[in-house]
Amino acid sequence: MTSGSEHSEEWIAANRAMWDERVPLHAASALYDQDGFRAGRDEIRGFEAAEVGDVTGKRLLHLQCHMGQDTLSWARRGAAKVVGLDFSEPAVAVARSLAADIGLADRAEFVVSDVYEAAAALPDKDYDIVYTGIGALYWLPDIRRWAETAASLVAPGGFLYLTEFHPFLNVFSWDNATEVKEDYFRAEPLVTDEPGSYVDFEAETVDNLSFARLHTLGDIVSAICGAGLRLEFLHEHDMTVFQQFPELVQGEDGMFRLPEERPRLPLMYSLKASRPL
Repeated sequence: MTSGSEHSEEWIAANRAMWDERVPLHAASALYDQDGFRAGRDEIRGFEAAEVGDVTGKRLLHLQCHMGQDTLSWARRGAAKVVGLDFSEPAVAVARSLAADIGLADRAEFVVSDVYEAAAALPDKDYDIVYTGIGALYWLPDIRRWAETAASLVAPGGFLYLTEFHPFLNVFSWDNATEVKEDYFRAEPLVTDEPGSYVDFEAETVDNLSFARLHTLGDIVSAICGAGLRLEFLHEHDMTVFQQFPELVQGEDGMFRLPEERPRLPLMYSLKASRPL
């Protein structure tokens, strides 16, 4: 199992600077469509809503919440209290502004903190639901420490819910989902120093250095179970939320899949792990 704790300080500082610079770009983008969100657009995917279940009256914590649109969507779905945590102060400022704009400031709180320091930074120390959305774990140097932190914040009888891009896809190049190019069990960090963002690959940016780690599915599940949570399910999905490969085709549900004539691949996964009463 990879840990990467030896890279943590440099890793987190570089990633924070990279994300801070991209917040205005993301907030103005069509992908995040904040005007549409203010008008009522829901960010929660159908399978997430079905797997998490009714959140009415629940206290929900969203780790690595970025600009808080998923977090606030859970509040719109009835959560009594939502708390979003992110290490980017500009992202949290956008989240707080959105909460005020849509009238949810009384039920939504946003905290600036590195995820590893969440237990000390948060107003409450346990939650009915701890949620981590798509694209979060890739940026973390130490998956075991993350799992221990997340598990410590789950109240007795509560659960951790995670949905992510499937790590198996990392063996392919971004332009070809047919030829294996990379080592699935890669242990060294993935270091990138390129301008732009996933909302605009041509954007001119300055803070471009970032660090990532390709955690395997086994590492992630083992870390969560090793932190004391009980795995309820692990679902692998043949769909994803954007056109990660040119071959993917968007369906009527807005999700992307391989063409029908192609053998299916696991494009995303989701899991639920609970803390017994």
